[in-house]
Amino acid sequence: MDFNILKKNQSNLGAVNTGQTSQAGYGSWAKLKSFLIQCGRVWHVLRKPTMEEFKTIAKISALGILAIGAIGFIISDIMKAFMK
Repeated sequence: MDFNILKKNQSNLGAVNTGQTSQAGYGSWAKLKSFLIQCGRVWHVLRKPTMEEFKTIAKISALGILAIGAIGFIISDIMKAFMK
């Protein structure tokens, strides 16, 4: 991983989109350009996860989905008990 890219990009982070309209006509094109520059920075840092990382992420996601489903089921049973 090239950390020089990260250092160079971190120095420019504050200047990309400060929300100030110092330029005349700072509109949607400038915002789009700023967004695309930020996306490019992220794209350069991305890498493919290893199989172990992928399996860990899949397990955690499955546990989260099961937990939300269980909470919904419990709330549904509680509501059914009060509706009798």
